[in-house]
Order: sequence, then C-alpha cells, then structure tokens
Amino acid sequence: MSGDQAVPDKEERADLFAWLAVAAGALGALMASLDIAIINSALPAIQGEIGASGSDGTWIGTSFLIAEIISIILSGWLERLLGLRRLLLIASTMFTAFSMLCGIANSLDMMILGRIGQGLFGGVLIPTAMAIVSTRLPPSQRAIGFALFSITVMLGPVLGPLVGGLLAEHMSWRYSFFINLPVGIVLVILILTGLAPTKARYDLLLSADWVGIFGLAIGLGALTFVLEDGQREMWFESPLIRLLSLVAALGFAMVAYGQLRAKTPAVALYLLRRPQFLNSILLSVLSGIGLFGTLYLTPQFLGLIAGYNSAEVGYVVLLNGVPFLLLSPVFPLLMRTVDIRILITSGVMCLIASSLLAAGLTPDSAGSFFIMPQLLMSMGMFLTMAFLSQVVVMSVEDEIVDDASAIFNCARNLGGSVGLALIATMLDRRQSLHLARLSESITQSAAQGQALLMNDGGGQVPIALMSQAFARQAAVMAFSDIYLILGGLMMLAVPLALMVKPIKHHGPLVMH
Repeated sequence: MSGDQAVPDKEERADLFAWLAVAAGALGALMASLDIAIINSALPAIQGEIGASGSDGTWIGTSFLIAEIISIILSGWLERLLGLRRLLLIASTMFTAFSMLCGIANSLDMMILGRIGQGLFGGVLIPTAMAIVSTRLPPSQRAIGFALFSITVMLGPVLGPLVGGLLAEHMSWRYSFFINLPVGIVLVILILTGLAPTKARYDLLLSADWVGIFGLAIGLGALTFVLEDGQREMWFESPLIRLLSLVAALGFAMVAYGQLRAKTPAVALYLLRRPQFLNSILLSVLSGIGLFGTLYLTPQFLGLIAGYNSAEVGYVVLLNGVPFLLLSPVFPLLMRTVDIRILITSGVMCLIASSLLAAGLTPDSAGSFFIMPQLLMSMGMFLTMAFLSQVVVMSVEDEIVDDASAIFNCARNLGGSVGLALIATMLDRRQSLHLARLSESITQSAAQGQALLMNDGGGQVPIALMSQAFARQAAVMAFSDIYLILGGLMMLAVPLALMVKPIKHHGPLVMH
C-alpha cells in the first residue's frame, strides 16, 4: 500500500477501525460488482424509455466494462498518487454521483456518460478492497477479511440480475441506480471512520509512465470493445473491429515500451515473470471464463428456451449465493487445515462437474434442472477465487500488493470478456450447424408431410411448425455444446491448480 497504512504485528489483533476499513472495502467491492449485472434484467425497459435500439443499447453495458477494466489495472498507481483514503472517497462519491446521472438519464448519450463514470470510479473499489485486507489486518486475521471480500465481490454478479429484475418489475429501472445513493453514503462514512488520512504524492505525476498509462487505457479499452462487440460486428469483416484491433496492439506495444524504459512503470507487470504469480493469473483468467460464461448462459437459456421472465431467472441464479453463505464461515478454518492446492483443485473440479451436468439440456429443461449445476458452479467459484486471491496477495511484497490485486482482478474480468466473446460466437455457429443438419430431415420429410395433410388445406403449416421445433432443438444442442466446451476449458486449470505453492501461515487463527 505504498506505506499508507502500517501493517499490524503478527500477534496483534485488528482494532475496530481496521475492521471498519475492511467493511468499507467489502461494501465498495459489492457496489461495483453489483452494477456490472444489475441492469441486464432491466435493459429492455431502459432501451424503450430512453429511445435506444437493441444494438445501441449494448453500449450501456459495454461502456461500463471498458471504463472499469481500465481503472482496475491503474488502481495501484492511483492509490500511490492520491493515497488510499482520498482515492476511495473520490471513487465512492463520484461513483454515486454518476449512478444518479444514470438514474435520471433520458437519452442514450446521457446514460452512456453515466455508465462510463460508474466504470471509471467503480473499478478502483474492487482491487483496493483486497489491498485493505492484506495491509490493515494482521496475518492471523486476514483469512476472515478475505472471506468477507470474496463473498461480496462474487455475490454482486449473482444478485445483480435478481435485484435489477425486481426493481424494474415492481418499481422502475431507475431504482437500479438510485439504490447506490444510500449505499454510497454508508460507504463514505465507513471510509472516513476506518481509514486514517494519508499524504498524496503528486510528485508521481512528474515521473509517471505516461506512455504506459495511455497505452493501457487505449489498449484495454479497444480490446474490451473488440471482445464485447466482435460477434455483433461480424469480427474482422468489420472495418471498425480491424481498426480497434490495431489500436489495441499499439496500446500494448506502448505498455511494453513503458515497462522497458520507464523508471517506475504504470503497473508492476514484471510480477508476471514470477512463476507463482503468473500461474495464479492464468487460473484467474480461466476462472473468469467459467464464472461469466455460466452467468451468461443459464439466464439466456431460461429466457429464450424455457420462457422465464427476468424475476424468475433472477430467482434461479440466486441459488449461486447459497454455497457462499455456507462456506464463508469455515473459510478461515479451511485456510489453516487444508492444503490450498487441494482447495483450489476441488474448486476447479466442481466447475468441470457443473459444466458437464449442464450439458445434459433438453428442450423441456427448466429452472429445477439447473439446481445442481448452479450449486456446483458457485461452490467451485468460491473455492477457486477466494483461495486464489489469498495466494496472489501473499506471494508479493506488501508495497506492491495493490498492483498484484489490480492485475489479478483485471485478469478475471478480461477472462470473462474473452469467454463471453467466444461463447457468443460459438453459440451462433453451433446453432447454425445443428439447424443445418436438422433441416436435412425437414427436406426429406417435407413431401410426406405435405401429402398427409393436403386434405386439411394447410400443408405448409406443419412444415413451419416442424421448422420452429427444429430451430428450438438446434438452440438447445448449441447450449449443450458450449457447456461441454466450458468444461473442457476448465480441465486446463487442473494442472495449474496443482502447481500452486502452499501458503505459509502466520501464527494461530484469530476469529475476532
């Protein structure tokens, strides 16, 4: 934390103010992660009221993700520049203000501006929460802090669709943004109470790696857009996608230049040269694909195939929160008594089992079918991400834990973006492939169907119905394929999980 907060001695128990700081970090992470998905259920209502088309409306989500991923990776440098307390006060206040702008938006431009502001200021709230735990709590109590952080940051995407759907259905989609006002006020109070004032280091502006900072901004921004909108723009058939791909390459070349030439690079990417850290980042990318991929696929299937409304989808997705609540109380005990390689590998195996079970979809599958896959997925994400975050922050020095946290969280989000891009592309292609194969059956049976029903005077109707049924079956088969592919990708994480180095524990576990 760049010396902002003193690390307590090993034997010392954290005081009330330290726990208030941890609570502030966890609440900020929850608020930021919740807003990633809270508008998904309400998006049709938002588009209709502000006059946005379906393609234009995707920018409501994409603009947030692009801004967030840029600020996540730069959060370590911003913390050194402004100090932790000042940065969090600015971020929470401005995040709340831009949320209010989204809530009163009456045009697409106004909404996108608000979402960009939310992403820019909300992005720093997640990695700084990890950094608060690792620097404000003594080693013997950090497991408890990380359990609290893991619950909040992973429950956000789970609760988002349900909260957004309920608010949109029973009140107004605008309350999906207005809800951040009371949360933001509580967050500011916790920050002012739990964190001591810190001195800003504006001298860093003079020695900053501006080439690397600018490169990160344009590189990550362009890459995120390509991944989010590539399928809709027909990938490299689109001049825009080709241009943004070149911009992304240029941005990352600038980052590489900054890493080689700058006295103090914008982000400590040299950490990736450490095998243990690189292994954790690769696991984070794969876990991000699994998390965001499943959170995308299940609601899509329930909405498109099973005919569920937003609230009904939200109730099914809410099952993901059950393992978090059950496992969190025993998180510190597991940290002390079980080899972390076993925990993370068990999490990966749960993710694999979840995907393989979900691959057994049929056209009649409904919410009850997803109970076990959802529970396994959630348990897998908890065991993987919660314990992996411990490995990340405990494998680096305290003064660069903010950079390590930023890279780790950025990797997870980038993994999610890559996963969603692959899923969107493969889902479309696999559905077309299955439909083409099933259509051969339509062609072969068309004459017989026509002959059998000519007496009804409606020979074309059964063929249309047959085509509709085959299209539905093709979609189900495509969803099953994607779940199988996700399971295969998660298998790549097994050897990485087994290569994680055990964590050296400090002293006895302190629960209070």
